[in-house]
Amino acid sequence: MSWLSDDDLDDDFDEYDESAIRTRPNPKANRPRTKRRPAHEDAQIGRILGVDRGRYSVLLGEDTAEERTITAARARELRRTPIVTGDLARVVGDASGDEGTLGRIVGIVERTSLLRRSADDTDQVERVIVANADQMLVVVAAADPEPRARLVDRYLVAALDAGIRPLLVVTKTDLADPSEFLTHFDGLDDLRVFTSSSDEMPVDEIGAALIGHSTVFVGHSGVGKSTLVNALVPSAGRATGHVNQVTGRGRHTSSSTVSLRYRTAEGSGWVIDTPGVRSFGLGHVDPANILAAFTELAEIAEDCPRGCTHLADAPDCALIEAAENGELGETGRARLDSLQRLLQTFADKADQAPGR
Repeated sequence: MSWLSDDDLDDDFDEYDESAIRTRPNPKANRPRTKRRPAHEDAQIGRILGVDRGRYSVLLGEDTAEERTITAARARELRRTPIVTGDLARVVGDASGDEGTLGRIVGIVERTSLLRRSADDTDQVERVIVANADQMLVVVAAADPEPRARLVDRYLVAALDAGIRPLLVVTKTDLADPSEFLTHFDGLDDLRVFTSSSDEMPVDEIGAALIGHSTVFVGHSGVGKSTLVNALVPSAGRATGHVNQVTGRGRHTSSSTVSLRYRTAEGSGWVIDTPGVRSFGLGHVDPANILAAFTELAEIAEDCPRGCTHLADAPDCALIEAAENGELGETGRARLDSLQRLLQTFADKADQAPGR
């Protein structure tokens, strides 16, 4: 039995609603977080030319009348996503390129390639160098500093792992004959080699190989990489240095990775200059991909038993048998030694892994 009277039950409450209720305002004036993100359907696609202290140089409207370079920052949701030179980024916000304006990078287009390196062969933390390159030009000096064949081998492995075509240029050939050094790569039929001297730099020949491609330049400090870049792209203004006569080491001159346009009457391409390095760790590379960098040895290795390590103590290894039978020649044996050294690094790393 209700304590309300019949008159109370018939009262009309429609005149009241929740808008009459007074609530205390939110002191932080913020809204609840949501996992939904805007689609940014109006985003423009631009090429990352470089980065400086968290600000990205982005080329918009590439090869159009509206081509311009703007400055942009990354959106908060991309704080864990590496954005590197060569990336194609989705940009919103002020994209005018006017002084003092700032766009916002809200996404990265799927990459066609990604060149990486680690601090050393046991370091699983990879350093992303450049995205979307389809060629790698390895720059090495014939002397001052002395060429390091095994460092070049590492570049070749990294290029192959990334699906990038390698090229090689030997500078300072007026100081030393590079013929003996180049015999180390005789078995690599797909490796195109250029030679350069202080009085005869093959700018046109190298430039022709850059047209229609995005080419990343890598090399040891002091080999003349920045000098070559400045010759190909006169407006680049990349700093050049010298080699210490006592240590034989070059001084780091390029401190950042930048993308520069190479343009001629025949066409254009992109030159991506990187800081000089003295080591190139391959801790991120799958060991199974290393053999493929040694084309002539990979063909012989097809006769190896399944799971062959190709190391010096590997039983029934077709590579070792070919070397013992004199089928590889002096150059082939040197190449096999370089391959085994790289593979041994990964074998030692596996032995040192926790739980082994």
